[in-house]
This record gives sequence, C-alpha cells and structure tokens, in this order.
Amino acid sequence: MSTDLATWSDAELIEKLKEGNASRFFQELYERYYKKVLDKCYSFVKNRETARELAEDVFSKTFEKIGSFKQKSSFSSWLYSITYNHCIDYLREKKKLHYPEWNKENEIPEIIDESDEALSEITYENLLLIMEEIHPEEKALLLMKYQHDLSIREISTSLRISENAAKMRLKRARTRVVFLYTQKYLKHG
Repeated sequence: MSTDLATWSDAELIEKLKEGNASRFFQELYERYYKKVLDKCYSFVKNRETARELAEDVFSKTFEKIGSFKQKSSFSSWLYSITYNHCIDYLREKKKLHYPEWNKENEIPEIIDESDEALSEITYENLLLIMEEIHPEEKALLLMKYQHDLSIREISTSLRISENAAKMRLKRARTRVVFLYTQKYLKHG
C-alpha cells in the first residue's frame, strides 16, 4: 500500500482507522469530505457559522461511530446520512419543526398530476427554489434518495422512522415538489 493517503480508497482508510491509528487516516477522510458536508449543512441552515459548527459536529459523530460502520453502503452515503440527520435534529430543536404538525399545516391536494408531461419543463434552478420551500426533512429525504441513491432502509435508519414511513414521506415530498412547482411556474407562467 502506498504511503500517500490521497491514493487510498475510503474503505482502506476505514480499515486502518478501525485498527487504531486513527488521526492521520481520519484526517484524510475529513479533507476529502469536509467541503461537501459543510455545503449540505449550509443548504439547511443558510448561515455559514452555524453550518461550520454543524459540519464539525458531524465529523465528531462520524469519528465516534466509525467502528459501527459496516460498509454496506459507501462511506460517503453513510456520512451524508449522518449529516442530514444531524441537520434535521438541529432544525427540529432550534425551530421546533415537528414534521407531522408541519405537514398538517401545509397540506397539499390529494390529486396531483405527476406525469412526465407535467414535469417536462422543470428546470434545475426552479427545482432548487422549490426545495427551499419544503420541510427540511422532505428535502433530506429527496436528496438522500435521488442525489445519494440511498435505499429506503438506509433512509429510514438515518431519520429514525420506519421503512413504511420513509416511503410515505418520500412520496409526499415528491408530490409536494410537483404541486409547488405547478403552482409557482406552470399556472403563472
């Protein structure tokens, strides 16, 4: 194995980390992922200082839990699920954002056209704007599923909800994005 840690895979670094020579191997993982974790934290809290604090907390948790990482998913997916969970917990505590109550207050119609035709004109920029209007938990669900390709089981574990609840909330999140997009960009455009 090369002594240049930049050439090592995440799995190789984690194996060495678990053997006990923690600091330099964890430092390499930190350097690889810190900016991405910071950006994800910022996307939830919209404050650079708070995002930095959250990112540091995420890496502390990751370091503490590295022994429990089973490598069933990629390290980055595991790290991002810790990140999402930590940010959601922070927002729940700070803003008292309890998802079931928020969902009741922000109901969407039962019948929504989710056909490809309804979404054919959606732009990335408009999607980003819509993502800022939904609950942080729904945003996290969508990012975990579609950006990081986590399984329903991984999502449910990360958010500490049942797999059925994860499926239901994911469907509701998709529906809400379509509804808000339709309301904002198709009916007024």
